[in-house]
Amino acid sequence: MNVVFRKFKDGEVIALFCDTANDCNPGCVMSYMHVGQHSEASRNMGQNLRLASPEEYAPLLRELRAIYKPIVVRPVHRLRA
Repeated sequence: MNVVFRKFKDGEVIALFCDTANDCNPGCVMSYMHVGQHSEASRNMGQNLRLASPEEYAPLLRELRAIYKPIVVRPVHRLRA
């Protein structure tokens, strides 16, 4: 599972699941945050947020790995077209 981690100005990190566009409404991908958990998000939303560093997204990545055992979550740097 390929995931892009982006950070909001308030410090919250969002995981955008790169390979889920076919499972969502047009122009959207699945996302995950600590608060609110799973939701759809616009593919373009990530363009307005900076990439989260490995230290910033580490807690969210641990949470995702616990949910998606034994699926491997691979951080990537951008959403695929």
